[in-house]
Amino acid sequence: MRAQLNARSLALLPSQPAPPASHSLFGSIELMGASMTFKKGAEIYGENEPADYVYKLISGTARSYQILNDGRRQIQDFYFPGDIFGLEAGPEHASSTEAMSDVSVLVVRRSAILSAATRDSDVASQLWAYTSRELHHARNHAMLLVKTAQERVASFLLQLAERCTGNAVELPMSRQDIADYLGLTIETVSRTLTQFQDEAAIELPSSRRVVLRNRLALNNLNA
Repeated sequence: MRAQLNARSLALLPSQPAPPASHSLFGSIELMGASMTFKKGAEIYGENEPADYVYKLISGTARSYQILNDGRRQIQDFYFPGDIFGLEAGPEHASSTEAMSDVSVLVVRRSAILSAATRDSDVASQLWAYTSRELHHARNHAMLLVKTAQERVASFLLQLAERCTGNAVELPMSRQDIADYLGLTIETVSRTLTQFQDEAAIELPSSRRVVLRNRLALNNLNA
C-alpha cells in the first residue's frame, strides 16, 4: 500500500531554495527537505510516476525494483541511511521504490535541487558526482549479472561489507531479495552461502547475519 505525500508535508518543501555556496548537494538537502515516514512494505514512489521529488534515507532500508514482463521482480538497488535516491534523468521514475522496514526520509523537490545547481557550482559538482556514481553502479550491476553464481554472491557480500566496520554484515534483506538483486533463484543463493560457509569463507550465525572469515577467498571470486 502506497504512503501518499500529504499536503502538509508538501507545503514544507521550498520551491526556490537558496542554500549558502559552501553547502554541497548532500549538505543542502537537509535545508531543503521535509521529513516523512513510511511503514514497512509501503511504496515510496512507483514506476512511471512523475519524478518530482528526490529522497534521502534517514533511517531504515529501502529497495528499488522493476516487475519484468514475465512477472519476475528485478531489484536494482538497496538503500541505507544517508543514501539519496529518486533523482531521474527523465520526467518519470524508471522503477519503483518501497520500504523494507519502517523508514524515515527527507523529501526534496527535484526542481529545487536543479535550481540550486544552476546558481551554485559546488552543488552542481555534487550533482554530477551523484549522477556519475549512479551510472557506475548501473554498469557494475549489469556486469554482475553475467558472472557465475559464486562470483555474484561474493561480490554482493563484499559490497555490503564496505558499509560495515569489522567483518560482521547485517542483512536487512531476505534471501529472496538477494536472489532478485543478483538474478538468481533463492535456492541458488542459499546453496552458495552454505558452500561459502563449508569452505570457511564466511560464517552464518543467523539468516540475517554473515561474518566474513576469509575476505581473500571472496575477493578472488570477485576479481
